[in-house]
Amino acid sequence: MMIGDGCSALGIIYILICMMGGGASLSQICIGITISAVFSALLEPSYRATITDLLTKEEFSKANGLVSLAGSARYLFSPVISGFLLTVSDVKLLLLIDICTFFLTVIGAAVVRKSITENKKKAEGSFADNFREGWQVISKRKGIKMLILMSSLITMFMGVLQVLVEPMFLSFSDAKTLGIAETVCACGMLVSALYLGIRGIKNNYAKTMLFSLMLGGIFMSGFGLVQNVYVCAVFGFLFFLMLPVTNNCIDYLARTNIPSQTQGRVWGFIGTLSQMGYVAAYAVSGVAADELGRITGEGVGKGAALVIMIAGIMMAATSLAMLPVKSIRELEGVGKYEKDPSAEAAG
Repeated sequence: MMIGDGCSALGIIYILICMMGGGASLSQICIGITISAVFSALLEPSYRATITDLLTKEEFSKANGLVSLAGSARYLFSPVISGFLLTVSDVKLLLLIDICTFFLTVIGAAVVRKSITENKKKAEGSFADNFREGWQVISKRKGIKMLILMSSLITMFMGVLQVLVEPMFLSFSDAKTLGIAETVCACGMLVSALYLGIRGIKNNYAKTMLFSLMLGGIFMSGFGLVQNVYVCAVFGFLFFLMLPVTNNCIDYLARTNIPSQTQGRVWGFIGTLSQMGYVAAYAVSGVAADELGRITGEGVGKGAALVIMIAGIMMAATSLAMLPVKSIRELEGVGKYEKDPSAEAAG
């Protein structure tokens, strides 16, 4: 975590230096972002594995709710703060602030590191061996493979929404109203994440996951029903209300069925496969919206709305298709891999 988060600042520093030298070109910005992204990729699997080391099984759900709460805060406060700062300065100030935050996160990770007293077996062998070991852990549990498939589909549908919601919205409103609507939508994530952080989910993770996913798909399809700011804001709020619940359940079911000594590798593997959904969404959603807009003759805004509705219906259908899958329900059980060393040895 410290290496990944700390070194990811190098990309931001590179962009800042280019800007201070007279302006950063598109290629220079892409280089800086790539450097930052490569190191940031180390953060997520390490972060997830550390949560397992610090907490008990009973605390996983609440912890994931608090993580979701922190994630939703950036959608609520960051746009407002950055917008204010840009009125008194330029983007270089934002980059400087971003660079300073890396010091805080690295120091925070160093403090947490002292709290981890368990002795973990050091990973040995080549990259190929570690990669193969991560896959073997996943392949032994059919339910985990189904969760990865579900995560990939969710990210694909989310990618469609991310790409198309702004052109759809701007086809009948302005940028200022869009910003307000996005904040209202993000409040849904804030509400459910706050509830999960306080109460958590006690049982029925598989059913809760599929039910929230189905509702999320229904609410997502509501985005494209009518070209109305208030309707979009309401359905957006409800959609983001369901998202932390689904992610909370997926995280719990996966975490309690992965041995702790391989969680870094496995979470990295899961993250890689799940993010493929974004690649698919970014590749086809824009083209599909343009084509549907051309066919209907109502422009890209209506085409984007239709694609979002189709994605929402497919998300709801995915949850219905997963309901009878026994391997997912079997993950709930007692949690095969807990922090008990004997349980891990038995695995």
